[in-house]
Amino acid sequence: MRILIIGAVAGGTSAAAKARRNSEDAEIIIFEKDVDISYSGCGLPYYIGGEVEKRSELVPRDAAFFREKYNVDVRTSHEVLDIDPNGKVLKVRDLNDGREYEEAYDKLIISTGARPFVPQMDGVSLDGVFTLRNVQSADRIRDFLRSKSPKRAVIVGTGFIGLELCEVLVKNGLEVHMVEKLPQVTPGLDSDMSNYLRDYLEKKGVILHLGTSATSIEGEGTVSGVTLESGETISADMVILAIGVRPETTLAKNCGIETGQSGAIRTDKSMRTSIPDIYACGDCAESFSLITGKPVYRPLGSTANKTGRIAGNAIFNDSLEFRGVLGTGIFRVFDMTVGQTGLTEREAIAEGYDIEVSHNIKPDRPTYYGGKEMVIKSVADRKTGRLLGVQIVGYGGVDKRIDVFVTAISFGARAEDLFHLDLAYAPPFSTTKDPVMYTGMILDNAMRGGRSIADPRLIGNGTYDGEEVQIIDARAAGQYMEGHVEGAVSMPHETVREKLSGLDRDKPVIAYCNKGTTGNAVQNILLNNGFTMVYNISGGNTNYRTQKKKRD
Repeated sequence: MRILIIGAVAGGTSAAAKARRNSEDAEIIIFEKDVDISYSGCGLPYYIGGEVEKRSELVPRDAAFFREKYNVDVRTSHEVLDIDPNGKVLKVRDLNDGREYEEAYDKLIISTGARPFVPQMDGVSLDGVFTLRNVQSADRIRDFLRSKSPKRAVIVGTGFIGLELCEVLVKNGLEVHMVEKLPQVTPGLDSDMSNYLRDYLEKKGVILHLGTSATSIEGEGTVSGVTLESGETISADMVILAIGVRPETTLAKNCGIETGQSGAIRTDKSMRTSIPDIYACGDCAESFSLITGKPVYRPLGSTANKTGRIAGNAIFNDSLEFRGVLGTGIFRVFDMTVGQTGLTEREAIAEGYDIEVSHNIKPDRPTYYGGKEMVIKSVADRKTGRLLGVQIVGYGGVDKRIDVFVTAISFGARAEDLFHLDLAYAPPFSTTKDPVMYTGMILDNAMRGGRSIADPRLIGNGTYDGEEVQIIDARAAGQYMEGHVEGAVSMPHETVREKLSGLDRDKPVIAYCNKGTTGNAVQNILLNNGFTMVYNISGGNTNYRTQKKKRD
């Protein structure tokens, strides 16, 4: 059997390795347009910044490695020009000498990856304008920083790559401007969670231009600035376009392979395309949501490795099937970590779910052991109690918690199940009731325990979602004096029982503290004393203050 693979990064090399494990007799050839193979694309920002010192650490395997270990023929600097599915032949160009030739296949795996999106505007080809796609592009950015010593940079886009490169540039002493079309940073997050990241970036000196687009890049030969929709021009010594990626599907489309709604190649669960004996994997292939079952495009190295393995196996048997993704992602910017999985609030609403949303602010471990707060936003389906999605912003332990949530959502856990998880505990690692458990408690109390949560974004001066309410600040009087929710009255927790007669039992009450725990305690007192409409502000005054700041 002759197996040809187009693309030698995560998906293609994983497919080749799995195919070889299934057969010693198959002839396996990989064609790669670039010179580097099997590299860590996700490690490129850290290589540019110097945390990864040696290029070889990102590219630990070369063509010789695959020949010796797997008996796989990897041909770098070889571009596949055309696929003939009827004759089962590839047309290939050797970029070293320009020679063109044909190669026949029995099975073909397409793993052509994704390409950075470059908008159609003036100046994108100027010197000093970069995208980050492969190791060579990382080399160019790294060399530019070292040889040109730029002072000011503009990053267009605030996704994962843009933010990781932002950290690199700031640490290299550059003044960094970030331009984002949406009115928030990090399009994948809900706006209330992105506000925490926005505050942090501004404290780090990053200058944000939100709710606007770059319309042109200025310069003569070399970049000198970026012009925005408003007409403002930001001077710049370098520009990085980090607006996202698009699936590289030119070859697939040209030979008649079907693509999905996202523009990526449509496959079945065994990574088969619409044409017999042709498979697709990695960033060029469409995924589907494990929650909704609908097609999604979430290009990540982890998914590419997984789908590559499945494609390499499917040539021989169907013992592996792709089960979908949750869209899990995590990144670090300076000391802050941001993680997410599953549906965001806006996605869950768009899918028609009746949702409960909570904001849980807890330290990753006891404060006496150096714990630092994380904000956990969770979304659950009120009808079934099922957990739908989680977003976390924090400084420590975010990866641990997001992975627990991923596992729970993958196996259909309900909010109430989270409290019963037998999670590892010791002071260096967690609090006695882990933040994951608290999240389950808050959601379950809201959905089944009558402990309603108030969305701070809907609170006005003595109103909630337009309705007149009573707002109680359950903190100490001194904290109230330092700043409080508009329209709130000071009623410290220990005084509430004696002041019940002063409250109108026919009017809704909202209680709050700094983060939610004491607010819930006061909520319990009121409910147990016959009040029927009582809310606790989700995430307390901390969350209210963060959201109000951005509204103002």
